[in-house]
Amino acid sequence: MMMSRRFLSGLALALLSLAVTPAYAEVCAIDDAEREVCLPAPAERIAALSPGATELVYAAGAGDKVVAVVDYSDYPPEAREVPKVGSHTRLDMERLAALRPALVIGWVTGNPPEQLETVESLGVPVFYLEPRSFEDVASAIERLGTLAGTVGPARRESNRFREGMTEIRKRYADREPVRVFYQVWDEPLMTINDAHLIGKVLSACGGVNVFGGLERLVPRIDDESVLDADPEAILAGGMGEENREWLTHWEQYPHLTAVTEGNLFFVPPSLIQRPTPRLLEGSRLFCEKLEEARARR
Repeated sequence: MMMSRRFLSGLALALLSLAVTPAYAEVCAIDDAEREVCLPAPAERIAALSPGATELVYAAGAGDKVVAVVDYSDYPPEAREVPKVGSHTRLDMERLAALRPALVIGWVTGNPPEQLETVESLGVPVFYLEPRSFEDVASAIERLGTLAGTVGPARRESNRFREGMTEIRKRYADREPVRVFYQVWDEPLMTINDAHLIGKVLSACGGVNVFGGLERLVPRIDDESVLDADPEAILAGGMGEENREWLTHWEQYPHLTAVTEGNLFFVPPSLIQRPTPRLLEGSRLFCEKLEEARARR
């Protein structure tokens, strides 16, 4: 399909804004696709194409430079007022181009690759992110700070996050293990393995992921698998920040240890399912829930 004139003209304007910037101010960073992304100067107009990317840009102190986000970019609150350019799975390319970003923050496995390739082919830099560890989260903040020219605030926030996660690991290092099932989705039923960032949170809290050894990062399972694993605790997010419906599903199995012991715990999904500094808050909540499970033994 031929690209519209509006889309091409919008991207041309974005490129022009880059071209007139002095070359001596060039900034570069390595993204999570292991590519070096360089800008002629710190980006003044940024499009963040996932809710997590939006949070990370704000965490880096560059929130005032964000000109485009996608659906569900709801944190911090001011991000809700930024123009939206579709969802992370289908972008409105004309609207994106009209906002003339100098830098696009993409999601490695979440955004449509063909759409981001189109943006790149026309010269607008795309910086791919997908943190898979605590250090990756801290590093993402710092790299975004480099590209946005907010190095100081970014470094302060990344250090706060690092120190907080280190404190959690030290505090719970010697706790008695708790066998845990974390539910990431309901239909189809999905969980996470030990390589997933949430799996690393469970481990930091002294939890043992009953599905940690599965090969896929986000495996599909079924009720029978959970019953066979018989976790001591079940943690779930649900479809919304206060929706506990996923947990009530397990109450139909009264012989499940997590049900017998009363260890069905709700965790607001945005605190744990986005690879952002709020993961620190979510991790503390996870650890508190596992302490409750230990106390009930």
